[in-house]
Amino acid sequence: MTYESNPILDKLPEHLKQFIKPQNYTDYTAIDQAVWRYVMRKNVDYLSAVAHETYTEGLKKTGIAIDHIPNMYGMNRILKEIGWAAVAVDGFIPPSAFMEFQAYNVLVIASDIRQLEHIEYTPAPDIIHEGAGHAPIIANAEYAEYLRRFGEIGCKAISSAKDFELYEAVRHLSIIKEAPETLKKEIAKAEKQIELLQENMGEPSEMALIRNLHWWTVEYGLIGTIDNPKIYGAGLLSSIGESAWCMTDKVKKIPYSLEAVNTSFDITKPQPQLFVTPDFAFLSQVLEDFADTMALRTGGLDSVQKLIDSQSLGTIELSTGLQISGNFDSVLTHDGKPVYVQTKGETALAYREKELVGHSSKRHSTGFGTPIGKLKGINLAIENMSPRDLKAYKIYEGETVSLEFEGGIHVAGQIITGTRNLQGEILLITFKNCTVTHKGSIIFTSPSELYSMAVGKEIVSAFNGPADLKSFDLVTHTLASSANKPKTSEKRKSLERYYEQIRHFREGKNTTISRNKVFKELQEKHSKDWLLPIELYELAKNNGDESFASEIAAHLEKIKHNRPKVGHLIDDGLALVNKNLVT
Repeated sequence: MTYESNPILDKLPEHLKQFIKPQNYTDYTAIDQAVWRYVMRKNVDYLSAVAHETYTEGLKKTGIAIDHIPNMYGMNRILKEIGWAAVAVDGFIPPSAFMEFQAYNVLVIASDIRQLEHIEYTPAPDIIHEGAGHAPIIANAEYAEYLRRFGEIGCKAISSAKDFELYEAVRHLSIIKEAPETLKKEIAKAEKQIELLQENMGEPSEMALIRNLHWWTVEYGLIGTIDNPKIYGAGLLSSIGESAWCMTDKVKKIPYSLEAVNTSFDITKPQPQLFVTPDFAFLSQVLEDFADTMALRTGGLDSVQKLIDSQSLGTIELSTGLQISGNFDSVLTHDGKPVYVQTKGETALAYREKELVGHSSKRHSTGFGTPIGKLKGINLAIENMSPRDLKAYKIYEGETVSLEFEGGIHVAGQIITGTRNLQGEILLITFKNCTVTHKGSIIFTSPSELYSMAVGKEIVSAFNGPADLKSFDLVTHTLASSANKPKTSEKRKSLERYYEQIRHFREGKNTTISRNKVFKELQEKHSKDWLLPIELYELAKNNGDESFASEIAAHLEKIKHNRPKVGHLIDDGLALVNKNLVT
């Protein structure tokens, strides 16, 4: 165990625990701490007026401090009071895993923090976005339940093979964009690859659609009225640029509805429009409306086809409650209905999310196929037959039978046994010396291998992942090595030491440090740095040293002239100091 657990985290399945990594709090430099402090001070000052009322109080309730990066396992001691927990994860994780964490009331937080050069916005998940963005709003009980329910439904959404390819490309781009030594041409190449993938995604999958809902609510949502919206989305709460931009008339405000599911987004650019929900309860209503369109609730032929297209592990549930989990390979149809489904590779059978004894993925290691539907010419489905009916049709232990299903599926062999649920309803029939054909073509035949036939007249549900998580080995993720981080240059180490000295001075750990000396050396050795001079300016103003403050302000004016792109950041930092002369 590489992290401090608690009762909420103890309930996580192993396949989610594989994404958790230590926060390594000591890895944060004094520059990282200054970045956090600048963003949080500016955000809290601005957001107190434009964010949902939960935000400011939520910072306290979730243990988010303004002056230092939160230790998330310290946060957990506070979060448990509202029934949640937080973990550090390995950057971008698969969307289904991200949502499944939410279903367990666990916030996933990328423990890395953006570089000073990307202080306004980063496409990579970081602790500012996920800690200061997501955490405060879950202090609202209604929103917290929406987030949990979203995770519960979202992790069942079926992806396409192209979704995973796009996820890998976006993850790669976010990593290289935050790496300080990445060449511009490498970033351009990665961006071009994402652009090509997005242009050729085809029909959007369930996961793609529900990610749109997630983006326009959890990440970039507004609440209230069109004329007077408030911010609650984490992407806006954590971006000092977009939180101000989104409140201008340049960003179109649209009433939130299920139509948001068809509105795509670009993670690399500011959003041209945002959706406004009247209240948090309405979010849950739209979520349930979307869930009604998912294979999870609709079943049928389309649901199987979605699993086949996904090329990944999924589950179908039959009308008897029997669940078949595996990689679905093909489906035979008749009159627009599935009459035979086939998986390839390891497959497991379950009932009510619990694996059936004797029907593990080892038992069905090469796949599983079964007819679905009713027997030809008989209105009564097998699952609805009483013991007397079953005996009349010779569906009985020891009998050699020939069962012809609608759609041309034929099963012939000797019945060995039946598998029933606790209510006595039949789920499986097992044969020996069995042959299965479709319109005369052999699908399965074996004189020695037993054949298990699922009982079910229709597919009522299909969803991503296995029915019983214990049926498959889902631990495949390898944590990125911290050794991959580039070495810090001597010049950068020098700058970090100055930041640390000033931080220690402000916190009272070492008040003998000469701030004037630090400033002189900063001008000589790190003349382009703008954030530490702002911190020095703050200390000078708070100490009533107007002469020193004026000297620093003059230096910052030179930086603004030489680096116009950071001019507004400098102005905002100085304005905040002058507004609050006592921190």
